[in-house]
Amino acid sequence: MTMDPARLLRRAFAPVRQRYTARDCALYALSLGIGADPLDARRLAYVMEETARPFPTMANVLGYAGFWAREPDTGIDWRRLLHVEQSMTLHAPLARTGEVVGHTRVTGVVDKGVAKGALLHQERRIVAADSGQLLAEVGQVSLLRGDGGCGSTTDAVTPPHRMPERAPDAVHDLPTLPQAALLYRLNGDTNPVHADPGTARAAGFDRPVLHGLCTFGMAVHALLASALDWDDSRLHRLRVRFTAPVLPGDTLRTESWTDGDVVSFRTTAVERGAVVLDAGRADLIRP
Repeated sequence: MTMDPARLLRRAFAPVRQRYTARDCALYALSLGIGADPLDARRLAYVMEETARPFPTMANVLGYAGFWAREPDTGIDWRRLLHVEQSMTLHAPLARTGEVVGHTRVTGVVDKGVAKGALLHQERRIVAADSGQLLAEVGQVSLLRGDGGCGSTTDAVTPPHRMPERAPDAVHDLPTLPQAALLYRLNGDTNPVHADPGTARAAGFDRPVLHGLCTFGMAVHALLASALDWDDSRLHRLRVRFTAPVLPGDTLRTESWTDGDVVSFRTTAVERGAVVLDAGRADLIRP
């Protein structure tokens, strides 16, 4: 089946109801490397089951509709799909435990041409199951490398955040484990490109790569540790672009620039000198 952008816009997604516990919160935080320093007690708030609360970027994995691009009705060449951009707006704090409902929809397709592929935009609204309160909105852009020439439903593309040209105000390094992608997979993203060598090779990679959302979460981990003194209550809106794959085992160096209520950030895989996350912007709530 050929991908039809108009059909994707009409595609119905069943609401996803999800209950999460303190154990789920701890697993998510551990998959971002939180707790690696046994002497930093500030990280324990996210990883000890007695007190674990959701790390802010956990909203990215709640109410998730799954890797739906693999479904036959989409017509998407899913093996060549790349996650290229992510945004997240936090409207209310996530409870330590709770039940949420995720509502997903495709919002647009931008055709870049047969040789360049197409950009697929989707959004997910996450609400409290009991009250319907909006907790978070998550946006995702995927590059469909095998589906160019399909036609556009919109030509609206948000320009990237402009990065400061001065030296960074803070730098923070975080290691990733060789099994990092297998660990992060337990949060619900089961795309085999992150686990199966054959699927990774078919997608053009020498080996399985780390989830973009894991890289995103680790960049926010670095921001909290370096620029925000672990005050996650100030985070409101985040947006990033993924510019190169992360290989499990890479050391991730996040540089940040603070200008009032805006923190700009960029992440590099140190050993390979590759910028893997760029045009990062965090909009903060004033203290």
